[in-house]
Amino acid sequence: MEIQVLGPGCPQCDRLENDVMAALAELNLSADLRHVTDVKEIGRTGVMGMPALIINGRVVAVGVAPPKEKIKRWIEEISNQEEESWK
Repeated sequence: MEIQVLGPGCPQCDRLENDVMAALAELNLSADLRHVTDVKEIGRTGVMGMPALIINGRVVAVGVAPPKEKIKRWIEEISNQEEESWK
């Protein structure tokens, strides 16, 4: 699983990154988590609002740091969808 937090390093962006790490730990899952702060790299994603959260290439949040429980739900849903596609 690949997860990207997009944002310039603002408090909301940092909180989002911490909540993603906590959600992964609670779910006992591992992921390649990157906090992308480079404006040019963020621009290439096409996402305009910060912070933003991308899970396996899917933009799931823009302009808001969602609650950790919602992040956990998204991770579980996408993880389950990925597992189903391998069957």
